[in-house]
Amino acid sequence: MSHTEYYSHAIRQALEEEMERDETVILLGEDIAEYGGAFKLTEGIAERFGTERVRNTPISENGFVGVAVGAAMTGLRPVVEIMFMDFITLAFDQLVNHAAKFHYQFGEQCRIPLVVRCPAGAGRGYGPTHSQSLERYFVSTPGIVVLAPATAEDAKGLLKSAIRCDDPVIFVESKLLYSTRGEVPEGDYTTPIGEAAIRREGADVTIVTYSRMVQEALRAAEALAGRGVEAEVVDLRTLAPLDMGTVIESVGNTGRVLIVEEGWLTGGVGAEIAARVADECFEYLEAPPRRVAAADAPVPASRVLEDAATPGYADIARAAAALVADY
Repeated sequence: MSHTEYYSHAIRQALEEEMERDETVILLGEDIAEYGGAFKLTEGIAERFGTERVRNTPISENGFVGVAVGAAMTGLRPVVEIMFMDFITLAFDQLVNHAAKFHYQFGEQCRIPLVVRCPAGAGRGYGPTHSQSLERYFVSTPGIVVLAPATAEDAKGLLKSAIRCDDPVIFVESKLLYSTRGEVPEGDYTTPIGEAAIRREGADVTIVTYSRMVQEALRAAEALAGRGVEAEVVDLRTLAPLDMGTVIESVGNTGRVLIVEEGWLTGGVGAEIAARVADECFEYLEAPPRRVAAADAPVPASRVLEDAATPGYADIARAAAALVADY
């Protein structure tokens, strides 16, 4: 059985269920107790579980992420909310040099079961310091798990898996997905970490993507189908570790691959996937891997310029159609 749920409500359900299941789960973040955080995702949780477990923090990402790392080392399971993913840059030292490495550095004497939730992405006209997709920095850091759900079902299932994981997790939430709805299974369930999902089958071209771009890719696939091009859409769900097995199998069937991400083109997650596809799928390829991503520029505050700089379904459909037509 399942029911229709908002993406944002699915995340709240995951937090409440895991706090009910495990008393070591705690929440930390700016304005998360009384106000519910910037996007109201923790509204009402403090009333249910108390302010000992739902802690407001100062505006100091390096401070409260550092506190969370220490709490995780001593047996708690902190879930930290970064108000906007852009602000995670203030906690790079705590995440990249501490959370990612202490398990190794201290000879497996401790684990860091830490989740950092990050509202990310453009589309709201918030400007260059409140609209970035910065998951690329953590995908390249050994020791950190990176998750980016595209559906309400996975938002809940992956967050529950993240909270139960003994390694640090960066949990990327597209701000524009909060208001979307989808089917969510009844009862306790988890979505496995490290497994991609085929959202649409097709034989002509593989579109590999994640988070909000999955929805854009599915729209593009529908448009392509009307022109006789069948696109297979692979939702990565987990960015670190990457499920290259599913990607390779899909590319083996289609011979063509388009990699889509909301972040900048240069040095992005798509660049890593394209390199691996070229290395591991060369014998299957009928065309070179291609990418669609944001313009290499700060995210504009102007909604018109923001739309022009950020990839959408029309950009994906155009690139996929060209990939099939040219080869």
